[in-house]
Amino acid sequence: MTTETTPAEPPTGPPGRGRERRRLLRELLLVAGLFTVYKAGRMLSTGRTDEAFRNAARIWDAERTLRLPGEGAVQRLLLHGDTLIQTANGYYAAVHFPATVLFLVWLYLRRPGHYLWTRRVLAVLTGAALALHLAFPLAPPRMLDVAGLVDTGQVYGPTVYRAAPATDTLANQFAAMPSLHFGWALMLALGMIAATRSRWRCLWLLHPLVTLLVVVGTANHYWLDAIVATVLLGVALLLVPRPVAGVSRVAAGSPAGAPAIAGPAGAGPAGAAPAGAGYPEVEPPVAAVADGGPSVGGPSKGGSLDGGSPDSGALPGPRRSEPAAAAAGSPR
Repeated sequence: MTTETTPAEPPTGPPGRGRERRRLLRELLLVAGLFTVYKAGRMLSTGRTDEAFRNAARIWDAERTLRLPGEGAVQRLLLHGDTLIQTANGYYAAVHFPATVLFLVWLYLRRPGHYLWTRRVLAVLTGAALALHLAFPLAPPRMLDVAGLVDTGQVYGPTVYRAAPATDTLANQFAAMPSLHFGWALMLALGMIAATRSRWRCLWLLHPLVTLLVVVGTANHYWLDAIVATVLLGVALLLVPRPVAGVSRVAAGSPAGAPAIAGPAGAGPAGAAPAGAGYPEVEPPVAAVADGGPSVGGPSKGGSLDGGSPDSGALPGPRRSEPAAAAAGSPR
């Protein structure tokens, strides 16, 4: 009797791809949810106009007492030309959020351990900022008559705010302190400096510097708004443990399942983290390496990468020269 066997269907995709997609979806939903809660929470203080202006007067007087430079000095520099002030307004409106999103996406793909660290720091910073927005509503300096500043967004454009704060249903204009424009920009720079090794990585600090000049020069924030954001970020950095250096460094475009290349002695496969280091919750979408676990792929069946036994799976050890090996094995 002859029995016909139907071959099994080939797998539809690489192993673990579904799990990677679920993790990516989870991260997208988590970040979007946190941002939605923040935006909704800010709107709870929109009706406290009188309190916001009283606080603005206090902040203005406090800056003069502390002898901080006037915000008008920066604004006068930007008002030397329409192109310059319009560029500053565009930077305020269009760079802040997209730059932060691209920063997080890059970290997720290339530095998973640093991504989790950064996401947690930003969540702590943003949560603390929301609490301060609700406890201390603050009108920006462009609304304060005693400041004598120009609302550059309304006069020169572009702007993200409506002319009448009471009718603005998309943004709370009385949430000036702290400046998350500056806080997020500073974290972006610190995150890129921590996650990269280029000799030029300190140039990322230009982003928060330019952001500071823009938020002050356009009269959207006081100097103290940026100072408070820096303090809150410092607290967040103290609360959230930083990942171990060198964790989960993944080369872009590495094919899944490719054999790992031996790194320095004691370091394990190149790009792998030491045991227990970093954050194991998110694997790199490409060529994932589990913290402290075996590398993706392994030695070929013909033998180990560096003279070890076939199929052993052990990490390659240092190679000894032939005379030294002979001397070690010969009786005296």
